[in-house]
Amino acid sequence: MLMTSEINQSKCRIYLISPPSIDINEFPKKLRSALKGGDVACLQLRLKNLPDDEVRKTAEILIPICRELNVAFIVNDNPEIAAEVGADGVHIGADDTKYNDARKIVGDDAIVGVSCYDSKHQAMVAAEQGADYVAFGAFYPTKTKKPLATPSIEILSWWNEIMVVPSVAIGGINPNNCGTLINAGTDFIAVVGAVWDNKEGPEIAVKKLNDAIASS
Repeated sequence: MLMTSEINQSKCRIYLISPPSIDINEFPKKLRSALKGGDVACLQLRLKNLPDDEVRKTAEILIPICRELNVAFIVNDNPEIAAEVGADGVHIGADDTKYNDARKIVGDDAIVGVSCYDSKHQAMVAAEQGADYVAFGAFYPTKTKKPLATPSIEILSWWNEIMVVPSVAIGGINPNNCGTLINAGTDFIAVVGAVWDNKEGPEIAVKKLNDAIASS
């Protein structure tokens, strides 16, 4: 599991993000299928346009599945919901809760990850404050969101050389292009469409990603 005490590891792992919208009657089955495909470090619940009550209800349905399969559960943007539902952590961006505030809300034992886009400075500040990981991207074109930045892959090599805080690469990542990011030193590859939009299904998608990681 991607936990604060275990987040440093020797190989890259999958950081799975939920699709932008979820049919809660169907998605638990899809999630189970994805997690059967191979190693997944965590699931980030990212539902930007839903009321808090709906996000909370969705989290309460999905957390037991992640617990059962030893996958950490991360809530996007909202440390209050993360704390209320007993999530493993929260992911915050530049326009979300400040790191210190998020840490106070979720507690010392929870994961707090921070989006840093293409900013070395933001990443250094986040790491110094105690972030459990920093996320860079988008590295490739993506339909999931409008990227705020398009960093050079060099930022992953730079980070890997000077810091022990793990990095997450995000943005349009799939089995065909993840190798460059992995070889640059990223600890996690964040994926959305590569899993949920795969015509062969989420289980095969996760398997192909893990095969790509193994061969990089």
